[in-house]
Amino acid sequence: MPLRRAAPHRVPRLLPACLAGAALACLLSCSGSGGPAAGAPGLGDRLFPAAGNGGYDVTHYGLDLSYDPGSGRLSGTAVVTATATSDLSGFDLDLAGLTVTRVGVDGRPARTSRSGTELTVRPARVLRRGARFETTVGYAGVPRLLTDPDGSHEGWFRTGDGALALGEPVGSMAWFPGNDHPSDKAAFDLTMSVPAGLTAVSNGDLAGTRSAAGRTVFHWRGTAPMATYLATVAIGRFTVTRSRTPGGVPLYTAVDPRSDDPRTAAALRRLPEILDWESGLFGRYPFGSAGAVVDDLPSGQVGYSLETQNRPVFPGDGDGPAVDVPTLVHELAHQWFGDSVTPRSWQDMWLNEGFATYATWLWQEREDGVPVSRSAATAFADPAAWAFPPAVPPTAADVSAQPVYDRGALVLYQMHRALGDAAFAKLLRGWPAAHAYGNASTAEFTAYCAGLTTRDLTPLFATWLYGTAKPARL
Repeated sequence: MPLRRAAPHRVPRLLPACLAGAALACLLSCSGSGGPAAGAPGLGDRLFPAAGNGGYDVTHYGLDLSYDPGSGRLSGTAVVTATATSDLSGFDLDLAGLTVTRVGVDGRPARTSRSGTELTVRPARVLRRGARFETTVGYAGVPRLLTDPDGSHEGWFRTGDGALALGEPVGSMAWFPGNDHPSDKAAFDLTMSVPAGLTAVSNGDLAGTRSAAGRTVFHWRGTAPMATYLATVAIGRFTVTRSRTPGGVPLYTAVDPRSDDPRTAAALRRLPEILDWESGLFGRYPFGSAGAVVDDLPSGQVGYSLETQNRPVFPGDGDGPAVDVPTLVHELAHQWFGDSVTPRSWQDMWLNEGFATYATWLWQEREDGVPVSRSAATAFADPAAWAFPPAVPPTAADVSAQPVYDRGALVLYQMHRALGDAAFAKLLRGWPAAHAYGNASTAEFTAYCAGLTTRDLTPLFATWLYGTAKPARL
């Protein structure tokens, strides 16, 4: 995701996120009697405490949906396959708005209630720890936009010819029920029925299409685990291009003709080259296909690109090119850092944005001859980068603020200086390999780095990752 600037805040004293989150989750989900209990209506994330739900782990989402652009109505069924992590008398799913028409667990009707964005499900039978279960939710309605703490929008955007779904940080609940926290990743199957002449583009690989009665159904399948915030669907009239990178990765690129200008087209032509270059730095591309989605939205409605898994989304609004090469480099780097290796909690966001920003610095050195040291010096000199430590965003409104990007990249710049070329190259390839398709925290990152050298890295992390004061020099 590109930079969202936020006002500086003072950094409060905080419990370590892992302890605070675990304590809250336990208070919400543990039963004093030792019997079945309801799963927690939130995972206790320090920045987004209500995000996600306790008591289960999702392994697969099956979304069978239909959309009518004229009315804006979305309808269909979600089948959420999960494993109980404790004995459950009930559990929650995250869902914002929309009308729930039926809910069943393992083929039996379930009782439900709703409060805010929590859909509470009471199955007919207790779900025992370790049991695999399927929750079927029928729902319909006009999905809505959600407003983030920083004032930006996410969720379901209506476009001139369809719709676009973007989910970071908690927008996926605007269009399907789930466990909406990055720590619970799952495979996805999406079928979307749209009027004939429109295309539906989503994550993963296009598994098939079929047409009947004036409508077309697109089936997209993602077998690699994916966080809910990375799920997307774009519906509209697109020019679709299929190709491959020189390294053989299949590409599926969909561009709204209204946002297709020469500069956007020129940037997208470089996608195969960029992806192969990043594969050389970060290791094998982690997914079965890649590409991009460029969609036209009203001016100012989105204001950011997003690293949606397999194919990032670039909203165009007529005010300039929807895609430029540095932004494409940034969002494609997220396929390793953020999509394959996903933050364990939202305060670990710098692991996404620091690496993606550093990748852009490396590209600018390769492409334009701008030394990484100059990019680092520019970031170092900007007062906005020092509003708070990158590993400790003070509030949810700061999760995409400048320190997460620029100071996150400065941590990697200092790591390169501390480790040397050979060990730093091992870091760039080894870190995404060590946590491929999983989650990782800042503590796991610092421990990984410590294993690459005999040098004590504690002062480096204390200053650049956690420090509140700007060092005297870079």
